[in-house]
Amino acid sequence: MKRCAALCAGVGMLAVLAGCSGTPEETPVASSPSTIGTTSAPAPAASVPPAGPLGSAAYQAELTKLEQSLAGPLRTLTRVRTAEGLTEAMTTLADSLDAASSQLADLTVTRRLTAVHEVLQDSLGSAAETLSNSDRTEANARCGGVAYTSQKVQRQLRADLSGATVPLDRLGLKFGGTLPDPGPEPKPVRPSNGAIVIRSGPTGTGRLKVTNGTANDVAVSIVTDGKPPAKPHVMMYIQAGKAATISRIGGAYHIYFKSGADWSPTRRQFGEDCSFQKFEQAFGRNESWQVNLEPTLGGNAKTTEVEAY
Repeated sequence: MKRCAALCAGVGMLAVLAGCSGTPEETPVASSPSTIGTTSAPAPAASVPPAGPLGSAAYQAELTKLEQSLAGPLRTLTRVRTAEGLTEAMTTLADSLDAASSQLADLTVTRRLTAVHEVLQDSLGSAAETLSNSDRTEANARCGGVAYTSQKVQRQLRADLSGATVPLDRLGLKFGGTLPDPGPEPKPVRPSNGAIVIRSGPTGTGRLKVTNGTANDVAVSIVTDGKPPAKPHVMMYIQAGKAATISRIGGAYHIYFKSGADWSPTRRQFGEDCSFQKFEQAFGRNESWQVNLEPTLGGNAKTTEVEAY
């Protein structure tokens, strides 16, 4: 005789209802919310500004000095290996850009250079402000990869300063040659709903239907009991607001899921706004389950946040 089981819990949980062992029948459920070292470089050294107004040759000399003072912090940004290191590099570079903007403000230039001179000051200050807001960037680096996130920061920096470097170039003045160039932004790739990203190991008769009622895409991982989440038995991609089913699951397992935006098919990670969770409930072999990931008041399976994987 087949036996059926149901899990019930209080408010604020994720709902999961088990079907029967053997040939499964899916049962609709109510559910609850899914929650989803560097080396510091010194700022430009203070100096007495040259007498003005400066013409093109003298102004270029000052720009070259400033660029040399920024070379170290820029280089550090490209070599970070940790999320904390990225934050430190961004803070150091922001301080250096602010100092460079202040030094430019002390210069007097000819009327021909006034417009680009002021634009450069503003651009350096704006870029520094962007770099100072690094809290979200550090979080993204933890889930999407430090190198990948650093490259996004580098592209943003080039974009922030392009409003000044382009008109300077038109006047025959050079600035920004030491800016790192990580190449063009990768084209976004969003897997189709229900796409199997990974499948390895033996198959079975287990089956799991997942309804993603959240506003973010998710990647659901079937992790064989005793294995780390970074090495799933199956990983399936489910777009926001859609449902999909994983079949042929072999053995007992745990369910992990991560959500976010900016999916990378090579890294199998989201690059922004990431969340990582695990169902505390274990799932037996050859069973049928249905999981709803959406906010609700009644749920019967608790989830916990886990480290990025």
